[in-house]
Formats: sequence, C-alpha cells, structure tokens
Amino acid sequence: MKALFLQHDHLSPPGLIGDAFAARGYDIVESLVVPGERYTSPSVNFQFPDPAEYDVLVPMGSPWGAWDDATIGTWLQPELEWLRSADRLGVPVFGICFGGQILARAHGGTVAPAPRGANEIGWAVIMADEPEIVGPGPWFQFHYDRWTLPPGAREIARNTRASQAFVLRRNLALQFHPEVTGDTLREWGTSPDDALKHIAEDGQDPQVMLAMTYAEEPAARARAQALVDGFLTKVAST
Repeated sequence: MKALFLQHDHLSPPGLIGDAFAARGYDIVESLVVPGERYTSPSVNFQFPDPAEYDVLVPMGSPWGAWDDATIGTWLQPELEWLRSADRLGVPVFGICFGGQILARAHGGTVAPAPRGANEIGWAVIMADEPEIVGPGPWFQFHYDRWTLPPGAREIARNTRASQAFVLRRNLALQFHPEVTGDTLREWGTSPDDALKHIAEDGQDPQVMLAMTYAEEPAARARAQALVDGFLTKVAST
C-alpha cells in the first residue's frame, strides 16, 4: 500500500500523520510541488502523479491561500482537477488545512480569507460530531482562510471560527494540522513568512507556543493515530 503526501512547500513534512500511516503498513511517498528557492514565487510547473498509482492521497498545508490563483498560478487549477480525478477513481483523500480547503473548492465549495479576527493560531479544542473519525482534540491550528462546504458534504467538526472537518464520499477534509510536531513548528519559523513572527503578531508568545507543542507531542501522536484509524475505517473503506 502506498500513501502519497503532496507537500506544497518544502516545510510541510508528513510528521505525525506520516508516522501513523507508516505504522499501518503504508509506504510513504513524498512529492514536493514548490521547492524552497521558489517559495516567494510559487507559480512553478508541476506534473501531478496518476492518482490510481496510490492507495491514499494526502494533500498537505501551504503558506499560500487555496483561493489565490493569482499567486499560485500554474498548479492550482491542475490540483483541483487532480482531486476531482481521484474522487472519480475512488482514491481516498486525506486533506490537511490547505489540502482540506482545496478539497472543498474542487468539489463545489468555496475558500476565502476569514473575517478579521477569525484566524486561528495555536492549540484548540473543536466540537466533534463523529469522534470515531475526528476527535475534539486539542488540534494545532494555523490558518487565515476558511471554506464553505461543497454540495453533499457532511460536516463532522467545527468551532466558533470555522468549519473544522467534513466528509464527502472517500474524502476527509481537515482545517487543522494533525501532523505538526515541535520540530515542524520550529522549521516554519525559518520560512520567509516566519511563522513565529505571525504568532507574536497574533498577541501570543511564540516560544511558549513552541514549548507547548513539544510538550503536547506524545498526546498529539496518539490523536493522529486515532485520526488515521478513523479515516481508514470510516471514510476510506466506504
């Protein structure tokens, strides 16, 4: 079995979710869309692999908006069609943050910047309707955008700021980042955008959040494992 992790930028490793799929017998394949040297000009040529060659697709997060065709340029529309193709073929998709947003857009929903004050950064508990798929967390959040549900989708989690998860056929979309470790967050701070700066601008202490993320890692690992189990048994197997 093979799980393809589509990494939109060079600072989005599979992390805890990759570990969870590997523990369940999946070979982890990583494919990078935008190399590090193109971070500030992400309109690159990228050939999306054939979805039929994989048992699961995992489109991951991104520093760019799933609504921002002008910045992303060449590969956003092809990715939308790639996800529609996977859906037609019945290939399960596990979308993380940007990956969840682009799933919404691919299947008829919308994605747009959240209203002022509705962004989320840090650890948050969510309201989970189907905890056998997505539990209440806490889950790590880092987003400024949010989706509207595509037709036919079943929302299974939310909070006061955004829809947090939906299921559509064999697709699971997540607004949060279940893959994040302390090392991931530290690496985000090395990007041109500097995630730690954004944390400070949000009125929070980036070093405290980093320490919290390291401390939360064992529990986050268990939650990631349960999330992948829920996806495989309740979504991917339908």
